[in-house]
Amino acid sequence: MATPGQWLAGARPRTLPNAVVPVMVGTGVAIGEGGFSWWRAVLALLVALLLQIGVNYANDYSDGIRGTDDQRVGPMRLVGSRVATPPQVLGAALGCFAAAAVLGLVLVVATRAWWVLLVGAAAIAAAWFYTGGKSPYGYRALGEAAVFVFFGVVPVVGTAFVQTEQLSWPALVASVPVGLLSCSMLVVNNLRDVGTDGQSGKRTLAVVLGAPRTRVLYATCLIVPFAVALAMVVVAPAAALALLAAPLAISPVRTVLSGAAGPALISALQQTGKLQMAYGLLLAIGLAVTL
Repeated sequence: MATPGQWLAGARPRTLPNAVVPVMVGTGVAIGEGGFSWWRAVLALLVALLLQIGVNYANDYSDGIRGTDDQRVGPMRLVGSRVATPPQVLGAALGCFAAAAVLGLVLVVATRAWWVLLVGAAAIAAAWFYTGGKSPYGYRALGEAAVFVFFGVVPVVGTAFVQTEQLSWPALVASVPVGLLSCSMLVVNNLRDVGTDGQSGKRTLAVVLGAPRTRVLYATCLIVPFAVALAMVVVAPAAALALLAAPLAISPVRTVLSGAAGPALISALQQTGKLQMAYGLLLAIGLAVTL
């Protein structure tokens, strides 16, 4: 039986900025547009966190039973390290998805926007089929595209919508840098595992592109968000606050472009998470005070 600490490690806390940042930015848009609702924002955050933890457990389960995690250089995996059984980890994943669905349903009822049910169902399906099922799209170089949509566009626009009850262009534009920063987390993670993933038949985008191009992709995912923040100054002058996070991008970009590999990329992953949080908070503040 895995210990509580091992379950916490299996939830991959360092990936949680992927859930927190979109909700912060979406809430910043809602505040700026005069539609802030604290309890809807809290529910949106809980839904995002549950989906992120659920997808982490689901990936642990699916990769574990395939043997993909048997030789890893990154954090411990519950199934791969044999500290928890596959059914236990699967149950944890499904429990997170079920809880997210229930809380999401509350938001759907509150907004009376029943089409949001389809979006929620798509998000849960995307979380499962990333590495689950007979033909997981995460093994077909589509992981980054899904992350951009479901940890960028959907949560930012969705968080703003459930509070303001209207779709807005600022939320859509703000979702682009958020999605790219979420992608950067997956890109550097897959770069770290490019060798073992290739050997196990997991064709991530990093495996398809090769390490050199993946390093360039990572740098692009970190640089473009600052260009978008600068462009948003036209409609939200304080969005320029996000540029203050730029110094945090220097070290991880330098590490990745210098050719770091394996365990040496773990620090870059940690620094990327800090950059993501700082950028998201600053952008959220900028949108809240000037939209």
